[in-house]
Amino acid sequence: MHRFSNSSTKQMPRGPVDLLDINVWLALADENHENHGRARHYWEQESAARLAFCRVTMLGLLRLSTHRKVMDNKPFTNEEAWRAYRNFRALPEVTLLADPPTLESSMAAWTVLHGFPNHRWTDAYLAALAQSSGARLVSFDVDFLHFSKLNVLHLKVPAATQRRPLP
Repeated sequence: MHRFSNSSTKQMPRGPVDLLDINVWLALADENHENHGRARHYWEQESAARLAFCRVTMLGLLRLSTHRKVMDNKPFTNEEAWRAYRNFRALPEVTLLADPPTLESSMAAWTVLHGFPNHRWTDAYLAALAQSSGARLVSFDVDFLHFSKLNVLHLKVPAATQRRPLP
């Protein structure tokens, strides 16, 4: 199985930050992923100067890349999952965002709204982290479009290649 390589053509970055959702990191990490091409196009043509993990997306990449069902019966080993994460983190344009002091209040503002669905707690965390950090959130997931005033880039893929949501 081919893995995302550690090569990059970007210079040492400064400026805007993109917080990538787990689904984008996963598509980048596995060349056999159905959305790898779209994720690569984003990385090479549309990304901000800096790309970010947070602990939730780091753990999500490790968990989902080793999940047999998610990876079409070709999961990464634990060592391969760590290697993929560390290869990304070794790139000069990839960083790890810490939780800013305003994160909880931003998250609470969205989650106390009437009708907030309980399956969006992690989305609310990522949205609040992006907003509190001044980052753009990048995802294949359309649910992030429901967060008002969130700077989000929805990576669209042809309908024929879309799968059911991840477990």
